[in-house]
Amino acid sequence: MKVYFVGAGPGDPDLLTRKAERLLRRAQVCIYAGSLVSPMVLALLPATARSYNSAGLTLEETIAIMLQARDADQDVVRLHTGDPSLYSATAEQMAALERHGIAYEVVPGVSAFQAAAATLGWELTLPETTQSVVLTRTPGRTPMPAGETLARFGRSGATLCLYLSAHTIAETAATLAVHYGADCPAAVVYRASWPDERIVRGTLADIAAKTLEAGITKTA
Repeated sequence: MKVYFVGAGPGDPDLLTRKAERLLRRAQVCIYAGSLVSPMVLALLPATARSYNSAGLTLEETIAIMLQARDADQDVVRLHTGDPSLYSATAEQMAALERHGIAYEVVPGVSAFQAAAATLGWELTLPETTQSVVLTRTPGRTPMPAGETLARFGRSGATLCLYLSAHTIAETAATLAVHYGADCPAAVVYRASWPDERIVRGTLADIAAKTLEAGITKTA
C-alpha cells in the first residue's frame, strides 16, 4: 500500500501528467483538496472509488482515512491543487505517514503560476531584465516569516508571482510600485485554465482598481 501525493494541476484536466491521470483512473481511495480541485479532474475517478473532501477534515481525520486504506491494502491518491510542493501542507502529512510506516510518493503537477504565464503569453525570465522568479504570497491566516516581505522581494527586481493575495491587491500594488515603478506590467489571472478563467491586465498603477472592478478577490 502507498499514498500518492498527486498534483492536480491548475484545473484543466489536459494539463495533468500522464502518471497523475493513470493513478486517478485506477484509484480506490482519493482525498482531494476541496473546491480548489476541478470537477473535471475528479471526473476521472472510477465510479467505485471512495472520495473524501479534505476541506472539512483535520490532519488526524485525513491520516485516519489513510490508515483505513492501509488496513484494506488499498492505495490512496492524495490530490492537491497545482504542484504538491507549493502551499499544500504535504510536509505534515508525510511526517505522520512516516510515523506510521506508510510509504508515499509525490507526483508533480503544473502550478497555477505556470498556467497563468501560459495564458498571458508571458515569459517570466528575460535576458538583462530578470533571471529570477519569486513565488510568494501576502500575510493572511498564516503569517509570513519575518524576512519574507514584499518590499524585500521588490528590491531584488525579480519577477513576482503571488498566490492567495488577490484580496490585498491595493496594498500589494502600492508596495511594489515603489520598487518596480508604477508603469511596471502586472496581471491578475482568476482560476487559470478553468472554463471561467478571467484575465485582468494593467500596470501597478491601475491593476488594483481594475481587479476590484472585476470583482476578483480570491482564487487568482
